[in-house]
Amino acid sequence: MNQYDEKIDLYFELHDTPESSRESYGRRMRSFISYMNDRNLSIEMTTEENIQDYILYLKKVRGLSAGTINNYISSVRFFYTYVLEKEWNPRKVPRMKRPHAFPVIPSRNDVLNLMNTIENRKHKAIFSLMYGSGLRVSEVARLKIGDICSKTMRIRVANAKHNTNRYTILSEASLLLLRDYFRSEFAGMDYSPGDWLFSGTTRTHHIHVKTIKNTMIKHRNRLGMDTKVSAHTLRHCFATHALEDGVDPVFIQQMLGHKRLQTSLSYLHMTSKSLMGVKSPLDSGRDRPS
Repeated sequence: MNQYDEKIDLYFELHDTPESSRESYGRRMRSFISYMNDRNLSIEMTTEENIQDYILYLKKVRGLSAGTINNYISSVRFFYTYVLEKEWNPRKVPRMKRPHAFPVIPSRNDVLNLMNTIENRKHKAIFSLMYGSGLRVSEVARLKIGDICSKTMRIRVANAKHNTNRYTILSEASLLLLRDYFRSEFAGMDYSPGDWLFSGTTRTHHIHVKTIKNTMIKHRNRLGMDTKVSAHTLRHCFATHALEDGVDPVFIQQMLGHKRLQTSLSYLHMTSKSLMGVKSPLDSGRDRPS
């Protein structure tokens, strides 16, 4: 894909595309190009039929889900229309219908048990921020020291999804874990507010998103939790458990950075209605005098 890199990088720079989106789009475009090269098909002469065959390959051979395939379609469409400058026909290359499935939401006790079994200070602080503040994996990975404010008990989330900025709450429990991590990680070191809070292999790079995801999988499997539980599950738990505590959905929308209130309201389906004071009519009817 080297001959297209300059053009693609220019587009990303002009649109100030987040690093996570650049990585995912690039990876999926390379996958499509590899598919074409393996079949001795000309990239420049890509047809809608080639793309249709590729989608079937993703579905039947690789066994990817509808949502994941739609992400590939978005990347291929970008490559087809912007790089190759061809007209896209959505009737010939439709997006797949996604079955609406609710994510698995562990109980509060299960989440806290997970936290308590993690010994690594960095990982413990990361997962605490995701659950305690509703952060995405990419957001917690890109936090800088200056984004944490203990005076106002809030976290600044800069350059998030859709190039948005917002503030969310800082949990007191998370602050204690952060201080413990900070004392061990930055002891005797010079640092500035612009340094990464969670560095990767070097201090000039933040921790990789895949590292966080793989760490969650390791702990999840060790505890025998549902295999659908992922690092992103902690963000779902933040929203669901906050609703159960009576937090206004508008506040949850602001803290999570949702564009639409309806997205935040969808977590109502995942709450424990008993914790929200909702009583079954069968039970409430038994309390009435006959």
